[in-house]
Amino acid sequence: MNKDRVEGKAKDIAGRAERQVGEWTGDSKAQAKGAAKQAEGKVQNAWGKAKDAVKSNDSTRDEPLDADDEESTPHRRAS
Repeated sequence: MNKDRVEGKAKDIAGRAERQVGEWTGDSKAQAKGAAKQAEGKVQNAWGKAKDAVKSNDSTRDEPLDADDEESTPHRRAS
């Protein structure tokens, strides 16, 4: 878990709380501000998940590609 996921989740929770308080008090400005913060947190959390996925995908490859490796050879059509 990286910094973006932690901060994103914190913003999501804080925004949800702020939005809920705005609903209880009838404060539409607080509702909007909370919803915006919640959305920002969800986006940041998703960005962190994407970064983690890329990082874990890179770490599954222990060895560098060899010239004989199929993945490093360009695919050609048979003539």
